[in-house]
Amino acid sequence: MYNALNLKDLMWRCGAALVLAAGIAAMTAGQAVLADEAKPDAQAQTEPNKDPLEPVNRFTSGFNRAVRGAILDPLVDGYQYVTPAPVQSSVSSFFSNLTEPVTAVSSLLQGDTENAGNATGRFFINTTIGFAGLSDPATDMGMAQRREDLGQAMAVNGMDTGPHIVLPILGPSNFRDATGDILTGLASPVPLAVQAGGGAVTYSTHQDDIHAIERSAMDSYVTEREAYEQNRVFEVNNGATGTGNFPTLADEQRPALATTPQ
Repeated sequence: MYNALNLKDLMWRCGAALVLAAGIAAMTAGQAVLADEAKPDAQAQTEPNKDPLEPVNRFTSGFNRAVRGAILDPLVDGYQYVTPAPVQSSVSSFFSNLTEPVTAVSSLLQGDTENAGNATGRFFINTTIGFAGLSDPATDMGMAQRREDLGQAMAVNGMDTGPHIVLPILGPSNFRDATGDILTGLASPVPLAVQAGGGAVTYSTHQDDIHAIERSAMDSYVTEREAYEQNRVFEVNNGATGTGNFPTLADEQRPALATTPQ
């Protein structure tokens, strides 16, 4: 339903360079797998390939799991151990508040002036009387948060998801959503830094759930992919089901656990 790493432009550009380098390494390694892939059978040739980058994506997904186990999980465990729960809640609220400007712009691009105004109001209230976003008085005032991003805006304006992509470190995405993130980053590195930091906080919150899903899944890559794509359809439709021309999943394609960590 899945930040402040930004030491100005220099840190963002350095981080982007590292991610790009890791991506090149992953794709290079994946080429060897692609070369060994058997030709699809007759039935497969009649169906569109929904995941043409699967061999590369599987390699990158495995790389990400290794990084989580070796680096991120120990850091998260340490953070949870030394940080009181109220402080963790304040950190989560801080990063959540910083997403409001992107929500406002993305909502306007969808013609959703109501949510754009709501996001603007939330940002003003939480930044002022919420002490820089460390608390969320706007929600208590009845201004519920509904996040939007450029990927959602492009979907509403008719852009297809494109191929599924697993980004090094950053995790699952697709061509449309990655394009939206790149455009956001070109406008300012701050939103992507916020997204990265917020993702780390969200992972901290749902770490146990994520591991439980990975352990119970017959194929953790397929579970991760389908959970991401289903969740994005849910977000694009603002929680509605069966609306729009967005792709839906056949029953046999759904993961064993349908709950998607947010």
